Amino acid sequence: MGGGGQQTDHGEAHSGGDAGVYTWEEVQKHNSRNDQWLVINRKVYNITQWAKRHPGGSRVIGHYAGEDATEAFTAFHPDQKFVQKFLKPLLIGELKATEPGQDHRKNAAIIQDFDTLRVQAEKQGLFQAKPLFFCLHLGHIMLLEALAYLMVLHWGTSWMLTFLCAVMMATAQAQAGWLQHDFGHLSVFKKSRWNHLIHKFVIGQLKGASANWWNHLHFQHHAKPNIFKKDPDLHTWNMFVLGATQPVEYGIKKIKHMPYNHQHKYFFLVVPPLLLPVFFNINIMKTMIARRDWMDLAWYMMYYFRFLYCYIPLYGVFGSLALVTFVRFLESHWFVWVTQMSHLPMEIDNEKHQDWVTMQLQATCNIEQSFFNDWFSGHLNFQIEHHLFPRMPRHNYHLVAPQVRALCKKHGIPYKMKTLWQGMADVVRSLKTSGDLWLDAYLHK
Repeated sequence: MGGGGQQTDHGEAHSGGDAGVYTWEEVQKHNSRNDQWLVINRKVYNITQWAKRHPGGSRVIGHYAGEDATEAFTAFHPDQKFVQKFLKPLLIGELKATEPGQDHRKNAAIIQDFDTLRVQAEKQGLFQAKPLFFCLHLGHIMLLEALAYLMVLHWGTSWMLTFLCAVMMATAQAQAGWLQHDFGHLSVFKKSRWNHLIHKFVIGQLKGASANWWNHLHFQHHAKPNIFKKDPDLHTWNMFVLGATQPVEYGIKKIKHMPYNHQHKYFFLVVPPLLLPVFFNINIMKTMIARRDWMDLAWYMMYYFRFLYCYIPLYGVFGSLALVTFVRFLESHWFVWVTQMSHLPMEIDNEKHQDWVTMQLQATCNIEQSFFNDWFSGHLNFQIEHHLFPRMPRHNYHLVAPQVRALCKKHGIPYKMKTLWQGMADVVRSLKTSGDLWLDAYLHK
C-alpha cells in the first residue's frame, strides 16, 4: 500500500501476515524517534517523516507513536475531513479484523461511552461559540489597559498610582492569557485559520509572547498530561521532584540537585515570582530565534514597542522596564496558582497507555464554580471538562459537566472537585509529600 515514500523503510515490520494488515504488537514496535507508526480509527499510518511537518509540532504526534491516537485526533482536530488529506499518503494498512479496537490497557466501554457523550455534546451545540462572550472579554482587557495608562497619564506617577496601574495591567495580562488560550484551542471560530490568526494577535500584540511556542508546548500537555517525558509542564530543571514515583527513583539513586525535602518552601521563591518574567521570557526568545520564527518575533516586538512608547515618556527607559517586569511578576503568581492547582496535586507518573477519559481524569481536578472563580481562572476551574473537550468554548463547560460526572460515576472514575483555597493549598501539600518521599528513599533505600 502507499505510504508517501515511507513504506520502503518500515513496511516490513509485519511477520507472516497479509501485506498492509497488522497486529497491535507489530504497531507497538514502531515507537522510536526515527520509526513512528500510529493508529486512527483502525487505520495504520507511518508518520516517521511527516511528523516534522505536523503543524502542532513533531513531539505531540510522536507521543502517540506505537499506539492508538483516535481519541486525541478527534479531540484536537475540528475539521477531520480536511486533515484526512494529509493522512492519506501516510496510510500503510489497517489492523487485523481479529484485533480489538483499542490497545494496551484502554477500556473499550469507557471509550465507547465517551464517544457517545462527545457526539451528544456536538448535537446540543456545545461546541458552538458565543461571539458576544469573547468580544466582551476582549473589551474588558483593552479597557483595563487603557484605564491603567490614562490613570498615570492624567493623575501622575506616584508610587500608589503606579502600583495600581501595575495591578490593572497584570489583571489585563492574566485575562489576555485566558483569551489567547481560547483561540489557541480553536474554540472560538469555526474556521481554524481565523482562530490561528486572532491567536497570534492576542498572544503577540496583547501579551508579548509567541503563538507557535505556546502551541508546541501546550498541546503536548493536553495529549499526555502529567506523564513524564511527554508533558513539558513537568520539566522542572531538576529543581523539584513530582508525584510519587520520581521522588523515590531520585532518592534510591541518591540524586540531590536540590534539598527536595524543602521544595514546598523554596517553591514560593522560585516558581510563582519567576516563571513568567524569567523562565518563560527566556524560553520564548530562544525558541523564536532557534526556529527562525520571524512572524511571531515581530508580534512579540510590537507589544514591547507599544508598551515602551506609552510609558517611557512617563517613567523613562529604566522605569518602564521595571514596570513591565513588575507586571509580569504579579501576573506570574496568578498564572502559576491557577494552572498548578488542577494538575500538580494529581497523579504524576510514567506512561501507562490509558484511554483518554481515564488519563485526563487522573491528571486533572476541578475548582468549585462561582462567578469569581470562572473569571479568575478563565473557566479553567472546569479543568476536567477542558481536558476532555479541548475545543469546546469555555462558556459551555458547566453545561457538559453533569454529563461528564455521570459518565465518571458509571465507570467508577473519581471526579475531584475542590474549593479555590483547597486547590492552592494542595499544591504546597503535594510538593511536601513528594519531598518527604524523596528524603525517605534517599536516607533509607
